[in-house]
Amino acid sequence: MEGNSPEATKKTGIWRPVLLIAVVVAALILLRFLGIGERLGDLKEWIRGAGSLAPLVFIMVYIIAVVAALPALPLTITGAALFGSVTGVILVSIASTAGAGLAFLVARYAARERMVRRFSGNETFRKLDRMTKEHGAVVVAITRLIPIFPFNLLNYGFGLTGIPFGTYLAWSWLCMLPGTVLYVVGVDAVLSALSRGEIPWPLIAVATAAAVILIFLVNIARRRLRKKEK
Repeated sequence: MEGNSPEATKKTGIWRPVLLIAVVVAALILLRFLGIGERLGDLKEWIRGAGSLAPLVFIMVYIIAVVAALPALPLTITGAALFGSVTGVILVSIASTAGAGLAFLVARYAARERMVRRFSGNETFRKLDRMTKEHGAVVVAITRLIPIFPFNLLNYGFGLTGIPFGTYLAWSWLCMLPGTVLYVVGVDAVLSALSRGEIPWPLIAVATAAAVILIFLVNIARRRLRKKEK
């Protein structure tokens, strides 16, 4: 597999932080345009109504959504709106990792035969299984950083491979964390700017730093993947 030229890589690296932040803004606009924002508002008020148990309720709802293979971005936005950057990152990180871990356990123990029947003929899963057997934990890290496979497929697919649960969970958490920081802090920055009418520079600085770290890790992951595919 041939790599990109240094010039192309440099240009892509420059624009990625802008594109990632643009995705956050576009998601907020799309949710509002489709009317989903109102339903998220209802969910936000329902969670807030739990009082001191709101963080726990949010985590449980998020885990259920991940296990049910529902999109997690709307809940990530809700977490940022409800709890802000610091608490939001902590709660989303815990919930997304726990959801991914539970889906893994469901696939490995609770519904293994059904999952095998569903994925055994899937070329994407066969590729994932082959890569995991050959490269182990590195594949978990790479696939969490680079969207080679759908997130929901990964959660269940890894449960059918031979990778140890602890290894899967630790690398999933670590490699999902930069993206979690980027989205939660990015959403919090946008919402703060809209509500207060001023630019929250500290939040923007954190989101930008998270984007830079994420891009750096993705580039490393891509190089490792190219070496392994040769």
